[in-house]
Amino acid sequence: MKNIRILLRNIRDGFKNVFRNLSLSVASISCITVTLLLVSVAIIGSLNVENFTKLISDDFTIVAFIENKADEEKEEKILKEIKKLSNIDTITYTSKKDVAKEMKESSETFNSIISSWNEDENPLSDTYSIKVKDLDKIEKTAEKIKKIDGIEIVKYGEGMVDSMVSIFDIIKKILIVIVAGLVIVTAFLITNTIKITIFSRQEEIEIKRLVGASNLSIKQPFAIEGLIIGILGSIIPILATIYGYSFLYEKTGGKIFSQFIRLVKPFPFVLNISIVLLIIGAVVGMIGSNRAVRKYLKI
Repeated sequence: MKNIRILLRNIRDGFKNVFRNLSLSVASISCITVTLLLVSVAIIGSLNVENFTKLISDDFTIVAFIENKADEEKEEKILKEIKKLSNIDTITYTSKKDVAKEMKESSETFNSIISSWNEDENPLSDTYSIKVKDLDKIEKTAEKIKKIDGIEIVKYGEGMVDSMVSIFDIIKKILIVIVAGLVIVTAFLITNTIKITIFSRQEEIEIKRLVGASNLSIKQPFAIEGLIIGILGSIIPILATIYGYSFLYEKTGGKIFSQFIRLVKPFPFVLNISIVLLIIGAVVGMIGSNRAVRKYLKI
């Protein structure tokens, strides 16, 4: 019961300290707000880049063109050979009749040309469309498929896939480093703010020590103060994340530049990021204040 009373008193003192040192608190909250806004942008960017990479992985396929002279038995044999490869996810068969039909439907010009063919004159090839498990190994997988007897041509968007995945991977790593750096900067800002607060209240702290106050009872109000500052500093970034990202998604239709680059749907995406921002603000606020008290007061 006594511990609960002490905790409640320290919570009250923490709130008082925020308003007692209002100018310092506002400066600290402003710094956290700006930093968390940047953190939010970096997190949104990082997760969307990860989504772009996943979409590329899901959408890009290896298309294996079967020799025109191959019969049904030969095609079954080719299918078995492809299935033996370790990086294969799904395989879809498309006959040359279906390919011709799709081409006829896609263009009036193709429709005019292909309609004049009879079944024996169809120069197109039956194909296997193959999705892979690991996009990083798509080139090696394509090379192995190309060596299978009966496969004439293999296409998978050579160069473009590798370039896009590499670029997205670099961007994602940069954004992760930015997030980590901004979190460290936030902790540093709070630490310095709490140090100034402690310096202005040294006499009060000394009196607490003289009357036998424990280290915990001295540190706790500062930790709570840091927690409150962190939470208050996260409010604007959370609102900006929810409404800003939802507005962006609505205005772009969820797509940027092409079908491949699609944004993550706002909900529950923005809610999850908001929770992360709140946790970062609260935890970093407490850590920053704890570091300031421990190092500055040597307790």
